[in-house]
Amino acid sequence: AQALGEAAALVRGDLSPTQVCSQIEAWQRRAERAAEHALPAAAEQVRSMSAEQINHLEKRQADKLQEAQAEHLQADLAERREAVLKRQLDRAERLYGSLEEPQRQLLAAGLAASPYDPERWLAERRARTVDLLRQLRQWQAEQADSATVQAGLRRLAAEVAQSPRPAYQAHARRVQQANCELVARLHNSTSATQRQRAAARLQDWQNDLRALADSR
Repeated sequence: AQALGEAAALVRGDLSPTQVCSQIEAWQRRAERAAEHALPAAAEQVRSMSAEQINHLEKRQADKLQEAQAEHLQADLAERREAVLKRQLDRAERLYGSLEEPQRQLLAAGLAASPYDPERWLAERRARTVDLLRQLRQWQAEQADSATVQAGLRRLAAEVAQSPRPAYQAHARRVQQANCELVARLHNSTSATQRQRAAARLQDWQNDLRALADSR
């Protein structure tokens, strides 16, 4: 909630790519702290999984990969670009409200120039899924203790944040830098009304989180 309040203050003015990247990295660190806090309970849940449950998870993951391929890897490049633009427009307009045509064109041009490669992204997802399922089956076969499973889950979580594959690490860094630059350019093109709407939306989310915390 505090972080959302800080973001609400930031969006009232211009943003630099460095500020955008700093915000992304701060949220990643919060996610890492949350994952660390959840490790003991998650490890016990994993240790209780049966072979049937792991097989079910494998099928669900295969279905999700198929859905991701259909959503991100359209055979026609124009359709693929249109789908990417639609996803990003939806996200931007959820925050700022309707974008003006020049802003839509700015977003479209930035996305077209992005180094993001959906084939690489999907291959990385597949590799992570294979690693997860292999690890789950190994733990089950060995009846691994809680400390072993916690250490393994910590490694898997760290690899979500930073791939162990150097080529994908470099790709992810290029994509994040391009995203930070595009977000800053789009934000700096917004009107005072759009920025006020973004600040109000962030404050609404902040209030929701505070209400949830107070209800505990």
